[in-house]
Amino acid sequence: MSQTKTLSEPADFSDIRDWVFDLDNTLYPHHVDLFAQIDKNMTAYVSALLQMEREDARKLQKQYYLEHGTTLQGLMIHHGIDPNDFLEKAHAIDYSALTPQPELAAAIKALPGRKFIFTNGSVKHAEATAGALGILDNFDGIFDIVAADFVPKPAGSTYDKFMSLNRVDTKKAAMFEDLPRNLTVPKALGMKTVLLVPRNLETAIVEWWERTTGEDDHIDYVTDDLTAFLKALV
Repeated sequence: MSQTKTLSEPADFSDIRDWVFDLDNTLYPHHVDLFAQIDKNMTAYVSALLQMEREDARKLQKQYYLEHGTTLQGLMIHHGIDPNDFLEKAHAIDYSALTPQPELAAAIKALPGRKFIFTNGSVKHAEATAGALGILDNFDGIFDIVAADFVPKPAGSTYDKFMSLNRVDTKKAAMFEDLPRNLTVPKALGMKTVLLVPRNLETAIVEWWERTTGEDDHIDYVTDDLTAFLKALV
């Protein structure tokens, strides 16, 4: 990652007119650990569906995530579940860990052009999350897993669908994500790519697939502070 930068450079983003943000662990920091609740709910869903012990259910859940991009996609392919029921149960969480972030809201609002949330979660979850952060009103649209016909990032067809629907010029767009693999397609499409990482990455508890490697040439920037990164651009 020799070309990856850690400090935002306004000149690199001067032509950006579409700003695309992942949701979980991107618009709020990893240490908030909101996704842990969703993760627990998904394990419980798999356990109940297949009558498996929790440990075995979690292993299968992660296997489907790695093979198909989301646990949901794996469950749809192999078990024909109702995706809306799964999403409702997975996102039945407590959002009180999130608090209004006025500085982040101001930084997003100040960005020139349009802003989107592009998530493998649901619109309902995105609205609840962004609402709790006090940033929902600063976005022009939310593209969720339902709009993607339940085909998750990092599938190229899902990015194509998002770009086509919103008429995004990828040469004038930037993507913010917490998973390295979800930035591969955006980079290939010509977008600026920014990876959000946990603070104190070496001591943070992250899954192995969340970590960057020496071959992440598709990542232009890495930051552990989205607010500071965006403020420096405007």
